[in-house]
Amino acid sequence: MRFDPDVPLKTVCVNGYPLHYLEMGEGEPVLLVHGSLCDCRYWKPQMAPIARSRRVIAVSLRHHWPATSRADDGSFSIAQHTQDLADLLQALGLSWAHVVGHSRGGRVALELARLHPAAVRTLVLADPGVQFADAGASHARAAFVTEATSRVMAGDIEGGLGLFVDSVNGENTWARMVEGFKNMARDNAGTLPGQAIEPVLAVADQELRALAIPTLLIGGGASPERYAQVLARLAATLPNTTSVFIQGAAHGMNLAKPHSFNTALGNFWNTTGQSFGTT
Repeated sequence: MRFDPDVPLKTVCVNGYPLHYLEMGEGEPVLLVHGSLCDCRYWKPQMAPIARSRRVIAVSLRHHWPATSRADDGSFSIAQHTQDLADLLQALGLSWAHVVGHSRGGRVALELARLHPAAVRTLVLADPGVQFADAGASHARAAFVTEATSRVMAGDIEGGLGLFVDSVNGENTWARMVEGFKNMARDNAGTLPGQAIEPVLAVADQELRALAIPTLLIGGGASPERYAQVLARLAATLPNTTSVFIQGAAHGMNLAKPHSFNTALGNFWNTTGQSFGTT
């Protein structure tokens, strides 16, 4: 799979920072939010299908490719990324968007919906990296993040990335990944020091119960069990959800099974009164 963008990279200044994004199509806006070690290129299989009937915007979060700024300056956080997205929509003249978030990007998308509900028309969370307030301090940050970061900072880029990706996605995932994805992860290896020290932002059940935005929860049928547990709790707590599992795919389900993923988006948006072109 090619991960190079098919459209020119755009830039807009938000909060004094040059935020980069890809954009295609016209119509109702869709904002795509990537996870750890990824960037706007992660959504390549979704861009053209969505752009058939919508204006799709795939953002590279602060410190991610093509940025080269240090990620350990205290500005790498869920809170900062959330504010950047809110300001990005405003800078683009958009009062709202359909928001799709994957993995850590799902947590950013959830926080955007929580703090700026009027800016999120519908919400899609794909294997989101959500931590719950009652989980306890011992579960605040997985040890592999610190170890992977230490390896990267010591110069063992491949070892650090392999540990991180395998811990998130399952054993031997890094070895099986296509070179395009690996290159994207290498481009974003410098974000790990920021992720290792960012404040933990847990979410409470009462905050979730107050979120009435139509929400689609997507899981990979072969994803590690912890994602299914998170999705189950979100389904039981959020008041307006639909759930779909993409069979034959793990955590990166939008890459492994793009047709199924895009169809799930289309069915959801159609059900909530929207239309969408699928592949």
